[in-house]
Amino acid sequence: MAARSQPVPRLNNRRAEICRTAARIIRERGYDATSVNDIARALGMTKAGLYHYFRGKDALLFEIMSFGMDQIDAEVVAPIRGVSDPEERLRQLLIRHARIALRAHGAVAHLTDELRALPPPARRKIKQRMRAYFDLVRDTLAELKAAGRLRDVDLTVAAFTLLGMILWPPRWFRQGRRLTSDQVAAQVAQIALAGLLRPQARARRPTIAIPQEARSAPTNSRDTSSATGRTGRSP
Repeated sequence: MAARSQPVPRLNNRRAEICRTAARIIRERGYDATSVNDIARALGMTKAGLYHYFRGKDALLFEIMSFGMDQIDAEVVAPIRGVSDPEERLRQLLIRHARIALRAHGAVAHLTDELRALPPPARRKIKQRMRAYFDLVRDTLAELKAAGRLRDVDLTVAAFTLLGMILWPPRWFRQGRRLTSDQVAAQVAQIALAGLLRPQARARRPTIAIPQEARSAPTNSRDTSSATGRTGRSP
């Protein structure tokens, strides 16, 4: 009997559309203030049509969070699993995760604040997956520390700080301005590694290569929104 496996979630399928739209609305209004009708209306569906996919709002929230973790597993964890050098593994983790977070203004990623709304069994499942990912980050930092390549920092504090750095840019980043999402992701990784690695450990890789498509992106005279979170005029 063949092992059961889930297909890698595609960015343009119905699941992604429902999860990202619902996540955006819930993030804007809060879980408690968002109704199933609100989500169905935004998707151009009836309430009954949405119930065809999910049995209720808590099931939809669980699906959104599971979708976010599936994206991380497929686009971050799987590709870096075979990277033996911990510095390069951490670099790729930061860049790949930041790219995911910047999609749709990070609506899916930021719904971790609503974890308390899940029923206990579903909450435990999401927490286990989140913990496994956190352990991957922390264990990679531990490898760097054991090799004498990490500054004198607490591993747990460093791991949480890295995840916070990844999840902040979607609050201010806007597509179509001076920087592309790939460029922002590369900058996040570069700043993080510069702060974590001992200078002699970074001497081998002074810069982070930005993908060709990001370097060739047209420059817009309007800058990206400021880090203060303003979404109006660029500074």
